[in-house]
Amino acid sequence: MTVIAHISDLHISRADFDEEVFMQAVAEINHLQPDMIILTGDLTNNGYYKEFEQATRYLSLFEAPLFAIPGNHDSRNLGYQTFEELIGERSWKLTLGDEFTVIGLDSSSPDESRGHIGTPQHMWLEHQLDECVIQENFAIVALHHHVISIPQTGRERNVLSDAGDILKTLTTHEVDLVLSGHKHVPNIWKINNTLVVNAGSLCSCKLRGKNKNSYNVYNITDSEIEIFLNTVGGEKMLFGKYSRNSL
Repeated sequence: MTVIAHISDLHISRADFDEEVFMQAVAEINHLQPDMIILTGDLTNNGYYKEFEQATRYLSLFEAPLFAIPGNHDSRNLGYQTFEELIGERSWKLTLGDEFTVIGLDSSSPDESRGHIGTPQHMWLEHQLDECVIQENFAIVALHHHVISIPQTGRERNVLSDAGDILKTLTTHEVDLVLSGHKHVPNIWKINNTLVVNAGSLCSCKLRGKNKNSYNVYNITDSEIEIFLNTVGGEKMLFGKYSRNSL
């Protein structure tokens, strides 16, 4: 079984970051011993250099390999440059064993809240997914902005500006999991044979309604995918269970 922890929207800053909740989340996720952790953006709240320095110290507390992509907050105040210096590439591809391909996309634009993939990155994505189809790999695509609206998040303003084109590529290539953050509300959509999963905020104070800080855990076997929604310091619930034959 492959175990992946999906965290998002830390918003490290003086005002919006809850360090106590973060440390509790670190303890819980380290106890799970996942094969990898995927962080879908908004590590910082303002993209300031000092916030990224704090982020690198906090993220080093996780014991599993962690891979991050930037969010719109990370690309403020030249944060898109700082991300590459202190965190890593903003778009990337990696393999987990011989059967898993994970692709990270940068959907952020400097000093803007909206999301956009753009033609060059889209063409690169299609090439990588073509290889996944040929190799019959389990494919995961991670990006900060969501490709389809999330319920209970108010007026929609920040779906990818090229969401239709990206969604077509994801579904026609039968990507197994699409992981996003941004809205701080957990959600699952199943579109054709693709699961589109949104994570809540791991440790920020910027929560909607009665939503609590949370993270997702994916247990992937040869036959099924189990998705668990874990409230930090609280309950763990089965969020969704899907046969891989139906994906």
